[in-house]
Amino acid sequence: MASFNSYKLRCSIPGHEMDVRGLAATVFPEGAFVSVSRDRTGRVWVPNSSSDKGFTEMHSMSGHSNFVSCVCIIAPSETYPRGLVATGGNDNNICVFSLDRPQPLFTLKGHKNTGHEDCVRDLAVISNTEFFSCSNDTSIRRWLVTGECVQVYYSHTNFIYSLAVFPNSQDFISTGEDRSLRIWRQGECSQTIRLPAQSVWCCCILPNGDIVVGASDGIIRVFTEAEDRMASAEDLQAFEDELSKATIDPKTGDLGDIKLEDLPGREHLNEPGNRDGQTRLIKDGQKVEAYQWSVSDGRWMKIGDVVGGSNQQTSKSVMYEGKEYDYVFSIDVNEGGPSMKLPYNVTDDPWLTAHNFLQKNDLSPMFLDQVANFIIENTKGHVVGPAQPAGGDPFTGGARYIPGSSSDTAGFGADPFTGTGRYIPGSGPNPGAPVGVADPFTGGGAYSSAALRQTTNIYFPKTDGVTFEQANSSQIIAKLKELNGGAPQEHKLSEEVLESLERLLLSVCGLNSSEPAPTIQQINLLWKASHWPEDIVFPVLDIMRLAVRHPQVNESLCGEAEGVQLCNHLLNLMRPEGRPANQMLALRTLCNCFSGRHGRALLMAQRETVLSRAADLATVCNKNIHIALATLVLNYAGCLHLQPDLEAKAQCLSVASRALETVQDKEAVFRLLVALGTTVASDQTAQDLARSLGVSSQISKYSSVSDPSKVGECCQLLLKELQ
Repeated sequence: MASFNSYKLRCSIPGHEMDVRGLAATVFPEGAFVSVSRDRTGRVWVPNSSSDKGFTEMHSMSGHSNFVSCVCIIAPSETYPRGLVATGGNDNNICVFSLDRPQPLFTLKGHKNTGHEDCVRDLAVISNTEFFSCSNDTSIRRWLVTGECVQVYYSHTNFIYSLAVFPNSQDFISTGEDRSLRIWRQGECSQTIRLPAQSVWCCCILPNGDIVVGASDGIIRVFTEAEDRMASAEDLQAFEDELSKATIDPKTGDLGDIKLEDLPGREHLNEPGNRDGQTRLIKDGQKVEAYQWSVSDGRWMKIGDVVGGSNQQTSKSVMYEGKEYDYVFSIDVNEGGPSMKLPYNVTDDPWLTAHNFLQKNDLSPMFLDQVANFIIENTKGHVVGPAQPAGGDPFTGGARYIPGSSSDTAGFGADPFTGTGRYIPGSGPNPGAPVGVADPFTGGGAYSSAALRQTTNIYFPKTDGVTFEQANSSQIIAKLKELNGGAPQEHKLSEEVLESLERLLLSVCGLNSSEPAPTIQQINLLWKASHWPEDIVFPVLDIMRLAVRHPQVNESLCGEAEGVQLCNHLLNLMRPEGRPANQMLALRTLCNCFSGRHGRALLMAQRETVLSRAADLATVCNKNIHIALATLVLNYAGCLHLQPDLEAKAQCLSVASRALETVQDKEAVFRLLVALGTTVASDQTAQDLARSLGVSSQISKYSSVSDPSKVGECCQLLLKELQ
């Protein structure tokens, strides 16, 4: 048997000013390697010939504005004969360097809507022209070395930590904070393997194709496709038993908001899953169990017991980056920027925790008092006090801008510096419902006796379109002018254009009866302004949302010639990696297009494309997007009622059913239930199709919902329809 020498220290290399976060061996020079650090630099080290057998810094690279977390080497090509160095950082950016200059050749910026929106955790080389990246934003992206993002992959529900590429340079694997290893083939997540550990930190692929993963429980696990290398039946069963005994903390956000009374029983597992890795929660007495669908086994596998509530701020521990904490706060420092996580244990010193948080995230020490007091205030007596108002920020004490919020908290939306109101799309007041039976969509009243309400279906079919009417015109215009003031020179709107848009808004909102009808010039200016940069276009989209309700605007924007362009523009804003505010407002604009005959004709003609893109947004964690998505499906269902178009109704049923897998907000759930009811009402074929899709089993958990009561009532009526 061959013998091997023990490893012993060769040398120590000072150079970085802070901790080293990533290493990679280079192709050139021979024997060299690259290091990256929290000091925001990358450095190339080459072996020297001195007696200390050490390494000398050959090259230093800088370009990140926050610490650098990972690095990979891209092989030489004709264009770059010495190869390239790609680094990912906590500034959400990826920098691509050559060895000829200290500055990056390309910077792939997160704020351009093509890059990541949170910390980049790992990079993996595909070829000498392409590489993958993964991030805390739950996305995986495929890049050309020249900086173009050519594909985005979504499946994970929490931070993604690690990537590895198969030898075919196309398929790959990923691991993350959602307890999973995911295997990707031909651009799709083909298999999800859950592990009995919260954080799956790292992975690699062996030459024989086996997959190795390391997790926070200290265990390395190897998975194989080869039957002759698979574990024995006893070991496989032991692994499944270990997985079934795992506890899942809903405070990680992977399972959404969980209410025991809303969950179905074990009979829900009689229905097969729709895709590999799909999860279902079922109620077993007072316990909640999580199951995952396995395509290869054709059955639901238990992946753990759900423990604790889903509220983030509770006294029970919560996992964060593989460690347990009493609290994990989400801190929003910059408007529109990613939130930062602040973990805290009640035994910690709040001032030291605040200091470490500021230092880790490169924030000014001037915030020390605010952060420490925020921790103290929210952990009084080891029990978290009342949650801050929505959008509350320990730095300013005020609320930040949250597109689409409908909070009616006093003072919400106030500028934290001036105290004046700020524009929040879709945040207009909701008038209280009059005495009597309230309209389930608008809150408006209609007289009805209690007995009549119990015997009459007031929910579906609903054939008149549901639109988004609320608006605060003065705040929309104020925000438009504010953003225009800071826009790049080539995108600035003239005062004449701003005045035209303001007159158009006042005209379509009916706030000033003396305002003339919208002109073709105003409508054309609105269309042109809607192509503003995506980070500032949302107030223009809000004007468009309101304008398309007007017959003249509806005809002009949704007519045969222009309608397809409008559809394509809105669908582009709705792509999964887009900005949530734009996604929400694009969906609301499509909903409001149903208010005119030209808009209805356009959307019915584009139904397949529109609903397919809209369905992708069900996985976005935003209740306002979910409500808009549900409303769009409902409006389509209303147009299709009593129509013999089974293919279109099948798509409505499919999109609504798919959305109900992830949507948690009760208003969105209600509108999806009404959409399902409208689709199947008076149509035996559609009812048979709904039964074949397992709709009854899927929605049964909502039949007992009493807050709001309309959810339970509508669900019961729908279940009766499908009997």
